[in-house]
Amino acid sequence: MSDALVHRDDDDRIAVITLDSPANRNALSRRLIAELTNHLTEAGADESLHGILLRSSHPVFCAGADLKEAATVDMVESARGIIALQRAIVSAPVPVVTRLDGPVRAGGLGLVASSDIVVCADSVAVALTEVRLGLAAAVISIPLRASLSPRAASDWFLTGRPVSATEARDQGLVTHVATADEMDAVVAGVLDHLRAGARQGLVEAKRLLTHDLLAQFDSRGDELARLSGLLFHSEVAQQRMAAALRR
Repeated sequence: MSDALVHRDDDDRIAVITLDSPANRNALSRRLIAELTNHLTEAGADESLHGILLRSSHPVFCAGADLKEAATVDMVESARGIIALQRAIVSAPVPVVTRLDGPVRAGGLGLVASSDIVVCADSVAVALTEVRLGLAAAVISIPLRASLSPRAASDWFLTGRPVSATEARDQGLVTHVATADEMDAVVAGVLDHLRAGARQGLVEAKRLLTHDLLAQFDSRGDELARLSGLLFHSEVAQQRMAAALRR
């Protein structure tokens, strides 16, 4: 079997991209980021597609940054990789649909906020836990601030509290909330709507919707990557990440 952390399968004009790194709960390691970015880039060049579905092979969608790796690598470069990954989702010519069957933490919310449509199980909770580690949701702030109201962003960024699927929908992060039994049908319905569209229409509609967000990535991405790296390498963050890994 392949030891890849990300897999792609196609289903009637939809590229299904699956995160498959259960050992670290799909944490954003450099390897996972690179593989996912490559799959998105290749899917973007496939003119047969009407959409991309991003999902996980196991209950947790994404645990955020890989804290073990963060203690050993240049986190400015890692942050630049996350900026490029989010930009790849936003700049994909066809819609990206994200399916959330389980929790999402910290950096994983950047993938969700960069997506065009999000279908979320009603049992899922999300949280921006960075502040509890002495960090800030820097590189993911670009798509999140485009999705959330200013008051919701302040609440989520500053408290780090768990947010329910229903509240995430009401605040603009999630499109549809469904029970576990309904998830397959709701996702299938969204994908069927994309298949019914003409690719030209999908491409041009998405271009209109993402123009301003792409400009934000290009103008502020490197600044926020440098801030993120500075915080990750700080003494307080290193101490708190080490404590989190011991738990």
